Amino acid sequence: MTGLLASVATVGEARVAFDGGADLIDLKDPAAGALGAWSMPAIRRAVRAIGGRRPLSATIGDGVADAGAVAQRTAATGAQGIDYVKVGFFPGYDHRALAEALAGEAAHGTRIVAVLFADSHPDFALLDRLAGCGFTGAMLDTADKRGASLRDCLDDARLGRFVDDARRRGLLVGLAGSLSRADVAPLVRLNPDYLGFRGALCEAGRRESRFDSARLAALRASIPRAATAPITARPPATPAPRPARTAPPLP
Repeated sequence: MTGLLASVATVGEARVAFDGGADLIDLKDPAAGALGAWSMPAIRRAVRAIGGRRPLSATIGDGVADAGAVAQRTAATGAQGIDYVKVGFFPGYDHRALAEALAGEAAHGTRIVAVLFADSHPDFALLDRLAGCGFTGAMLDTADKRGASLRDCLDDARLGRFVDDARRRGLLVGLAGSLSRADVAPLVRLNPDYLGFRGALCEAGRRESRFDSARLAALRASIPRAATAPITARPPATPAPRPARTAPPLP
């Protein structure tokens, strides 16, 4: 089953996403880039409001200086009680070295999801390294939110290979990148764990506009409900079992 990931910019939007049935609530600041980060106090407020009742993910931000800084930011974000920490594998980084720099944090129980970018020639061979370094998941997204959508960048056959390759390596897998309601049916057939949305959930389809509960309801109705056990709000300090490759249910 495929779950609905809703990216939200405020705690108020997180509550709307919770009430509207999003399976995974993703804390991301659209005004700060493709994976713009919330402040740590704001993340803690979201955890107090929703943590333990619905899984939460958070991004660490765009343009973090180097692999060491990425690892520090990942550790700090995970320490706020977030279920998943999303790390962008942007062009210009040595992606294999970055994965290795995060292996220690993964070994301490942080569930890390690598975000690869469909509009930047993603290397699917990286999935082997991610799995070997203890990552929890991998996601395809787009870096340029004013450019092509996910399905403009990669055809459904390549997206299906990405989903299958991630699954074979025990990784949770998500697809996002300027997706619309029209993309739901063909992408659900590929059986990713999550489909991620931001612009499609906002007024006029603009990702920096006000979150729209009616748009969320329409998308929610188009994606079958998830049917697996929920994960805990914070993984233990020892390596956690790989989570099931399906999305958590509503409580």
